[in-house]
Amino acid sequence: MAVAQQRFVIGPQEGDRLDLGPGLGIVFKLEADQTGGAFSVVEHPVQPRALVWPHVHEQNDEFSYVLEGEIGVRIGEQEFTAGPGTYVRKPRGIPHTFWNPTDRPARLLEIISPAGLEVFFRELGEMLAGPGQPDFAALAALPERYGIRGQEEWSPELAQRYGLTPPM
Repeated sequence: MAVAQQRFVIGPQEGDRLDLGPGLGIVFKLEADQTGGAFSVVEHPVQPRALVWPHVHEQNDEFSYVLEGEIGVRIGEQEFTAGPGTYVRKPRGIPHTFWNPTDRPARLLEIISPAGLEVFFRELGEMLAGPGQPDFAALAALPERYGIRGQEEWSPELAQRYGLTPPM
């Protein structure tokens, strides 16, 4: 891509937006084709009391920066609360999840290394946005294609303890 055609500035309201399920959204800021595949950057708006599906990445590391609100985080057996300005490292191979334990919206900036996980998010959002009920078999098969596996046993306990809406 010629320098004159490259995009060097992404404004706060720019980027494709998709819904990723109950209480979680995504705004695409930088994707693989803009970083040579080294990393991607997305924002996650997290609605009050939303719990993200507990999971493990086999191929990607995630680095989150809390932009707004408060986020609860579980990485392995450790739990944390992170406020604005806090960095959270979620290494590949370690189960993790995050949630909004408050009644106010929260927002994370997430750097994913290497890039590619944003393609999973895009596919997931498009499956959920389609008319009618999503194809649950295709939805269940999607994470495995991207080296993601669930950690479902955490959901009920976290949802009950923090008054959260469980993931789909």
